[in-house]
Amino acid sequence: MNKKKLMALLLTGVMAASTVSVPVFAEEAEGGSSDTPLVIGQTNFSEKFSGLFHEAVPDQQIAENVGELLFGSDRTGAIIYNGIEGETHEYNGTEYTYTGLSDVTVTEGEDETVYNFKLRDDVTFSDGEPLTADDLIFTYYVLSDTDYDGNATFYSTNIKGMKNYRLNSTAADSITDEDVANTLADMPDEVAARVKDELMVPLLTSEYEWAQTAWEDYADAYGVTNGDEFFGMLYAADENYSVDGKDQDTIINEIADQYGKDYLALAAAYGDEAYFDEDAATIASEYLVEQKTAAGEGEEVANIEGIKKLGDYEVEVTTDGFEATTIYQLGVIVEPMHYYGDASLYDYDNNQFGFTRGDLSAVRDKSNQPLGAGPYKFVKYENKTVYMEANENYYKGAPKTKYLQWRETSDADKIAGVEQGTIDLSDPSGSKSAFDQIKSINGNDELNGDKIIVNATDNLGYGYIGLNANTINVGGEPGSDASKNLRKALTTVLAVYRDVAIDSYYGDAASVINYPISNTSWAAPQKSDADYQVAYSVDVDGNPLYTDDMTDDEKFAAATQAALGFFEAAGYTVENGKVTAAPEGAKMTYEIIIGADGSGDHPSFAILTDAKAALESIGFTLEINDVTDSNIMWDALNAGTAEMWAAAWQATVDPDMYQVYHSASVKSNYYHINDETLDQDIIDARSTADQEYRKSVYKQCLDIILDWAVEIPIYQRQNCVIYSPERINADTFTKDVTTFYPWYGDIINIEMN
Repeated sequence: MNKKKLMALLLTGVMAASTVSVPVFAEEAEGGSSDTPLVIGQTNFSEKFSGLFHEAVPDQQIAENVGELLFGSDRTGAIIYNGIEGETHEYNGTEYTYTGLSDVTVTEGEDETVYNFKLRDDVTFSDGEPLTADDLIFTYYVLSDTDYDGNATFYSTNIKGMKNYRLNSTAADSITDEDVANTLADMPDEVAARVKDELMVPLLTSEYEWAQTAWEDYADAYGVTNGDEFFGMLYAADENYSVDGKDQDTIINEIADQYGKDYLALAAAYGDEAYFDEDAATIASEYLVEQKTAAGEGEEVANIEGIKKLGDYEVEVTTDGFEATTIYQLGVIVEPMHYYGDASLYDYDNNQFGFTRGDLSAVRDKSNQPLGAGPYKFVKYENKTVYMEANENYYKGAPKTKYLQWRETSDADKIAGVEQGTIDLSDPSGSKSAFDQIKSINGNDELNGDKIIVNATDNLGYGYIGLNANTINVGGEPGSDASKNLRKALTTVLAVYRDVAIDSYYGDAASVINYPISNTSWAAPQKSDADYQVAYSVDVDGNPLYTDDMTDDEKFAAATQAALGFFEAAGYTVENGKVTAAPEGAKMTYEIIIGADGSGDHPSFAILTDAKAALESIGFTLEINDVTDSNIMWDALNAGTAEMWAAAWQATVDPDMYQVYHSASVKSNYYHINDETLDQDIIDARSTADQEYRKSVYKQCLDIILDWAVEIPIYQRQNCVIYSPERINADTFTKDVTTFYPWYGDIINIEMN
């Protein structure tokens, strides 16, 4: 997290939210009617509504209703490969049929992978123009252009020729990651000048401008008296640097010069060590291409070798090798070339793709007035409300509800807004207090009632407690049985207190999980699986610790007793029910860091306090370090000195585990788990698209992680969508809403009462 965002989170003051009153009526489009609109309460828009440039989640939702994805997914996140005819998948006991824009074929070869997309030939955009392969080609080239500055990372895929095209030289493919790393390490003057001018100064300028508006919020806490002083405190590498009497340009340039060529130090000061990595690598690559060009190597590149138009409704993409995440990058919203681009600039055979290469200004300018092939047409954004109307040309059929209004609403007002009728549907943050408020409104102590119905979905991520195998081990051998038993002594005690703590903090808004993976993932083990097991629920001999008829106190006692067995197996001296001495290389005291603002405000804090007392009862000490500044924890994790910590992972749609658990992932493998079998399983799982095979391999990975006892899965919190059954026909609302299948997945069927 960057320093600005971190400090914003540390503020204790609460700002009052104000709302703009907007009448609830449908925008009267030409030939329209006064049909009752569906009014959705949503947080602030960034006013970039196209599928190419949307930033905020609310804008993404607009883009996904105006546009149509190349292919979709089912309620578990599994890709629909046969969208034209449709596929039927079972979920939660119900069979659902999914259709889409294309049929997808993935062919893995020894050295390359071919993705074939056959588009439907009966789809038009909302203006009646047909959607063809040219529109997909246009979309891919926009996302690949060097002027593209949106959030999509399509250009980072391993599509054949992508690097050559972006650097406009056939010599680009010969540049290795090692070449780039060496260039950045040597930092020639030309590279250093570009890094400063294009990366360091713009970041410092942005932070300087923020500091001018934010300094008063931090004045008392940090003893600053103006924005310049605040900015200097945050970013000056020289502790004695003074901003007195200097203007903005001088301050920014002098501070930039203090870092010299060490852009990584500035990134660390910003709070994100990898912040410049991608852009710095691009600058180094461009420098290397220039050097090769000057030496007579390479030719200009007019197109992307791996993207080919095979027919009016067929496109093929070829990548080097195979990566499981690539398919998700290819699943874009197909945008209309005739609208966002310039048809006169499109000639596939002559390497013209609908815009001037290196200049996306014309495409970008239409982001606030999108057009697409989705179920709704964008009408306008006015008075903090997006007005939309049904797309009569939608290939799945025109939506039953003719008008939509997406109205900016603060999170604090979302539940009350649905109750009072100013909005019909919204997505408040799931919490114990929010759910209690809904139950009170319904008057039946239930989340579903006559006033409000709740669709709760698991968040794409999960909370956990981590252990560092390099700092919690016996005899300096993190992977030994003794070291694993030491960690299991701790994890067994901590795990038993999860249910009580999470219920107290979240209530119905979260649940305890037993594997270190988000429940949203298709790879997550299910309770119905034959080998499903509660985390850390067996003793040192593998015998179950708990029975269904046990009370909480009996479970707590069983876990504490089991810990003694694990400690003894780890080489600790255990006498009369107490741990009295540690083996060589281990300790009688370990610390856990938790960012609970120094006040214990964290879902896992109660787990730590209860576990601390239980461990103390058997002679072992767990020190709880509740930090007010989470940077303290992240610094310790990055330095590899932390022993234990409480945090949460943000997950991705694909469950690839390389970044977090592979031994070669030195920056983010905070657990320092180093297991050859795990490493190979991770590589094997990412090298194929066979989901059933991948799921079985990932289960092996999860079991290894739990056996190492370096992570305790804690909770899966929920997001929720709420709506009024008084105004929305509940029988027509999207069934089985999930993280991957939103409430608007079946929006064409939703009817108003």
